[in-house]
Amino acid sequence: MEVTIGGEKIDPEKLEGVEVQAGTGYFQTSWMKQEITPKMGEITVAKNDEGIAWGAVYWQYYEQLDKITPAKSPLNIEKELFVEKNTPAGPVLEQVYDTTLLRTGDKIKVRIIILTDRDLEFVHMKDMRAAAFEPVESLSGYRYQGGMGYYESIRDASVNFYFDYLRKGTYVFEYGLNVTQKGEFSNGITSIQCLYAPEFAAHSQGKRVMVE
Repeated sequence: MEVTIGGEKIDPEKLEGVEVQAGTGYFQTSWMKQEITPKMGEITVAKNDEGIAWGAVYWQYYEQLDKITPAKSPLNIEKELFVEKNTPAGPVLEQVYDTTLLRTGDKIKVRIIILTDRDLEFVHMKDMRAAAFEPVESLSGYRYQGGMGYYESIRDASVNFYFDYLRKGTYVFEYGLNVTQKGEFSNGITSIQCLYAPEFAAHSQGKRVMVE
């Protein structure tokens, strides 16, 4: 393989601290922010012999969770928060917006909508939650909801969902949270990815919640 980035040939033998994996020829290199120039967007790959090769270029950066915008692929995800209110007609769900003021003791319903245009196997979904929220369910285990079976793993700052098989279609998942403390919190994002085809991935937008 001959790879050039911005007109410069990438030779692993001349790169400090880079080791070529025996047998596969795999190696990895990276650049810091101050080293990256627009010209590096010009990438060429040449292969001089037969066979198959894999490679990837990606840009990694950090952002505050509540400022993240949604991203989608053929796999898409949406997340909404609702607060349960008791009325004379019975309990109703009111959507939580950035200006909504929650109160300690409120019951929150998390609604996650998954859309996929193809069948996928071995899918992982991670739903972050604010520090003010505690899940109603405290035990992990296998669940069945919305026509889909999955394993739900409840962690300190998130809930993880594992799907062996996700058929083409639209799925709606819901689970409950309790509001336990006051303040202003980042509620994080919800991300989903096919483990064996990582290009099929998506995440929701970030959100902040206020509790008084």
